Amino acid sequence: MKKRVQLLFFSLLTYSVISCSQTDEIKYKNPKYNVNQRVEDLLSRMTLDEKIGQMNQYNGFWNVTGPAPVQGDQAKKYKHLREGLVGSMLNVRGAAQVRAVQKVAVEESRLGIPLIIGFDVIHGYETLSPIPLAEAASWDLKAIKKSAEMAALEASAAGINWTFAPMVDVSRDARWGRVMEGAGEDPYLGSQIAKARVQGFQGEDLSLHNTILACAKHFAGYGFAEAGRDYNTVDVGTSTLNNIIFPPFKASIDAGVKTFMNSFNELNGVPATGNTFLQRTVLKGEWQFDGFVVSDWGSIMEMMAHGHAKDLKHAAEIAANAGSDMDMESYAYVGHLSDLVKEGKVNEALIDDAVRRILTTKFELGLFEDPYKYCDELREKQVVGSKPVRDASLDMAKKSIVLLKNQDDLLPLAKEGVNIAVIGDLAADKTSPLGSWRIAAKDETAVSVLEGLQVYKQNIITYAKGADVALGEPNFITEVQINQNDKSDFSEAKKVAKKADVVVMVLGEHGFQSGEGRSRTKLGLPGVQQELLEEVYAVNKNIVLVLNNGRPLVLSWADKHIPAILEAWQLGTQSGHAIAQVLYGDYNPSGKLPMSFPRNEGQVPLYYNYKNTGRPVAPGKDVVFWSHYQDQKNDALYPFGHGLSYTKFEYSDIKVTPLPEGVEVKVNLKNIGDRAGKEVVQLYIRDVVASVTRPVKELKGFKLVSLSKNEEKSIRFVLTNKELGFYNNQGEFVVEPGEFSVFVGGSSKTVIETSFEL
Repeated sequence: MKKRVQLLFFSLLTYSVISCSQTDEIKYKNPKYNVNQRVEDLLSRMTLDEKIGQMNQYNGFWNVTGPAPVQGDQAKKYKHLREGLVGSMLNVRGAAQVRAVQKVAVEESRLGIPLIIGFDVIHGYETLSPIPLAEAASWDLKAIKKSAEMAALEASAAGINWTFAPMVDVSRDARWGRVMEGAGEDPYLGSQIAKARVQGFQGEDLSLHNTILACAKHFAGYGFAEAGRDYNTVDVGTSTLNNIIFPPFKASIDAGVKTFMNSFNELNGVPATGNTFLQRTVLKGEWQFDGFVVSDWGSIMEMMAHGHAKDLKHAAEIAANAGSDMDMESYAYVGHLSDLVKEGKVNEALIDDAVRRILTTKFELGLFEDPYKYCDELREKQVVGSKPVRDASLDMAKKSIVLLKNQDDLLPLAKEGVNIAVIGDLAADKTSPLGSWRIAAKDETAVSVLEGLQVYKQNIITYAKGADVALGEPNFITEVQINQNDKSDFSEAKKVAKKADVVVMVLGEHGFQSGEGRSRTKLGLPGVQQELLEEVYAVNKNIVLVLNNGRPLVLSWADKHIPAILEAWQLGTQSGHAIAQVLYGDYNPSGKLPMSFPRNEGQVPLYYNYKNTGRPVAPGKDVVFWSHYQDQKNDALYPFGHGLSYTKFEYSDIKVTPLPEGVEVKVNLKNIGDRAGKEVVQLYIRDVVASVTRPVKELKGFKLVSLSKNEEKSIRFVLTNKELGFYNNQGEFVVEPGEFSVFVGGSSKTVIETSFEL
């Protein structure tokens, strides 16, 4: 009888367990349910600590294919990883490494939630395209999108599924080192490029193994740091915020960007990381952004230094309430959010909202179906450094080059019978052309200018260094030590130059002189390079100056004396081939400047879309009471949109026709030179009288047009309310009737204009 009772008890217990498992179906593991259902199911199973864990991001902290850490901070992080208290990691790369760390999260934690793996894929992974500012100089949205696609292809093959790009900060100050990472000074061009980069990284389907999450950064105002000094205070008005700073971020959302990063700066006295207006009112409220926000590195903790948080716990409270969903390397959330919820200082509903956003992104990436989808070592070997990726890098590099000056058609160079002196430390450098933000690329992997020129065998090439640019071996985290004194190689350079038919001088910045933390007050050629240029010019005036740099430079002396100047930026892996092909005319340059080049440092911040002021011109001869400098012109040396070609273009017959939805603008463009070429046709407007004053010119359209010799095309633009309106000081988008001027040409110093009434 006793055995029968025991048997009945165990039978009932078994039935009860089976019944519970049938009613408590684990939906989050079942792909037949939609993403929302799976997210809600998973969220319902999570403890508060596990939720907070998803909001915690750690930097790679140990060699994950080696032994696990057993003591210290690394051991604590490893314990958190196993306990499901880490939602993302950054700077873990390589298929084998990512598989190992993902395996801990998926196979050892209670719920098996996979990690998002982040990395700064800024202008490529191992194979590098030009720095983003250079890419912006192409004005070629298809090429920029392709460049981002190739970066995603390589990065995803190396285990990465999230890039902290694109940087969409508008900046008008060349002193700020991070101008190299953005698209320049204009919100319209910046918005179009933001869309292209987001679409390139994310593709049409995030669940594919060759696409990665994009991240629009830095929200917001970072590019307006006072004095161009990185991390500095930002103080801008409502009009600037709405009309200049915000548009590329909104364009990123329209393109489907899945993540945002907040910025280091404060805005209106509140650090962006803890700024409720930016993150909840605008981003998640007005703009209905449904992705998640990650802090910049340590920026939650840095609110203490700002004087906005008294300690790390207080910083966690401010950031979470303000809408910062994921903490990058501050340890604030994992250390303090649980207590803050229990104390009633942070509502758990806000935690749920943040985690919901993060989990949704993981499902959209397809990580719950296959957490190891980015961890194929064979694919990594086949893709990284492959020919299609290198070919795309070369194509992007050629399109990024801007011909600033070409007096007497010195360029292109003849391909035979020419004695060419190549001078400059950077001409033979195979690392500096990679630029900044290249943490996965190997040193010495760029094609140098010297190597590129040597492909053309029919000329005599003689190289002389002239002078070092930098001392030692600069790296990503230390200041670059510039050669300020050593001119010992000048004599050899002058000797070589004196014998040459033409001199190609490659001068500029070292690749680590721009980027994060790389602000400069002097924008001329660093170190002794200006002296070298002048001394070589004294023995041979037939100079082609090739510039390698990550920001606009002051080139007033060169513009006055040097006959040909080529802005070649830092072009990445295929740099030398791209430059050589342009110098020899195998590629006709078509790039246009995305930032104005100043005449001297005293002009910056400098930008084409300035306001007219109440005193825009001199009231009479020699009268001083108008907006000007005593010692310099107001305008740029090379304005926004400037760029020459080896052919010439003629604009004519501008016409404006009313349309139901706005106006149509047509203009004729003719190639009047002797070779085929491409022209970036730029359309600008001015709202002549407005309730909030408008700039003297605003870019509102551009088209990249290819024309054969003597070919003529009619170019059409349509201006709708979107282009004709602006945001007033209440943040309302308005379109006001009145007179509009329309300008069309090959730069912001446009060729022809007309007007219409709206």
